[in-house]
Amino acid sequence: MSELETARARLAAVRDETLRRIAELEREFYGIVASTAGGSSGGDDEHDPEGATVAFERQHIAALLSSANSQLAAIEAASRKLDAGSYGLCDVCGEPIGSGRLEARPAALTCVRCASRGA
Repeated sequence: MSELETARARLAAVRDETLRRIAELEREFYGIVASTAGGSSGGDDEHDPEGATVAFERQHIAALLSSANSQLAAIEAASRKLDAGSYGLCDVCGEPIGSGRLEARPAALTCVRCASRGA
């Protein structure tokens, strides 16, 4: 298998895993929303004795969902770079992204140096 085929397979696997995670988090999130809609306080977290816990869970899952959606966007960007022939090059400095970084994070768009600088 060529390096490009390996990268494409890795990105597809990570994309599938991310899509499964998004679906799972969406089910969890909407389950919480649905369960609080008919609760004893009518979904009013402020006056529900367990409201703070429910609100925390909802926000926690929303944050995880946002992170998973960001990961999916990065995977799609990396796939576009693969199609364009620029996969493995840092979006900031244009230098090659290390193979170890791409193996660990197939959707990485920046090299370690630029990522550590927050670029």
